[in-house]
Amino acid sequence: MTWLVTGGAGYIGAHTVRRLSDAGHRVVVLDDLSTGLAARLPSGVPLIVGSMRDSALVASALSEYQVDGVVHLAARKSAVESVEQPQRYHEANVGGLASVLDAMAATGVKRIVFASSAAVYGSPTVPLVTETTATEALNPYGRTKMDGERLLVDRGGDLSWIVLRYFNAAGTDDPALVDHGRTNLLPHVFQALAQGTPVMVNGDDYTTRDGTGVRDYVHPADLASANLAAVSRLMAGPTTGVYNVGGGRGHSVLEVLAAIEAVSGRPVPYVVGARRPGDPAEVVASVAKIRSELDWAPEHGLDSIIASEWQARLADLTAAGLPPARLHQELRR
Repeated sequence: MTWLVTGGAGYIGAHTVRRLSDAGHRVVVLDDLSTGLAARLPSGVPLIVGSMRDSALVASALSEYQVDGVVHLAARKSAVESVEQPQRYHEANVGGLASVLDAMAATGVKRIVFASSAAVYGSPTVPLVTETTATEALNPYGRTKMDGERLLVDRGGDLSWIVLRYFNAAGTDDPALVDHGRTNLLPHVFQALAQGTPVMVNGDDYTTRDGTGVRDYVHPADLASANLAAVSRLMAGPTTGVYNVGGGRGHSVLEVLAAIEAVSGRPVPYVVGARRPGDPAEVVASVAKIRSELDWAPEHGLDSIIASEWQARLADLTAAGLPPARLHQELRR
């Protein structure tokens, strides 16, 4: 079968494209390359450069490549930026999904995996969120994901869909696929390490075990395998479903910094700043449902995630021209 992956040149998208290709699926990528990198894609995977909001372009891709289903990953994803630009986020994320669904309807494509987010849960009061936990997003980004989920339900008919609520992606399967964004914790920490500046910790007065935010970190290879599991379920027959995709365990910001110190062998200095708008105190996934129904479980824990990121960052700095001796001096002093 052939699958169109929107946002397939992105951080999670590129991991997903590799996993689908390795499993024998034909893959086509649609990406506007605003944050994605064409170099992340395996040789032979077609790349269509354009916007998911261009319904005619999406429909043309679906028809030309005889696509059987869509893995819809493309979205804007910064909670902080969404507070500043809510309309832009609604137009990109909700409008983009609507355009993709319009193109699917026009071409008879009836299967879609939709990348949602743990942000839909807002600031839950339970230690583990299940798929039935109330969705009360704290920021416009989370609300766009809630709206996207509702849009799938409202489309109804014979559309088969699976919603995957991703928790916090971190780590990499390959230095070439490393996260170059500025919104996730690990890129922020490793950039500070490379520059010799303290890490900014946003808030230490949350009602958590050490006052810093607690998140559920999940390796992008595990997210990619969850996407593959969802694709396999959609291929088996008509279905709808919502699933959490996380590691099933929470780690505070300070615990992550301690894990980085253990892997890197150097201190990770930090300073505490104000909370970021729209950040919850703690969000951790129950993954019992996806384990039971899609036979998926995470393979990577925090130590594996940190180790993969550390190796990827060393490779990045070496490629940038820092000789090994200087590299270790800069990163371990």
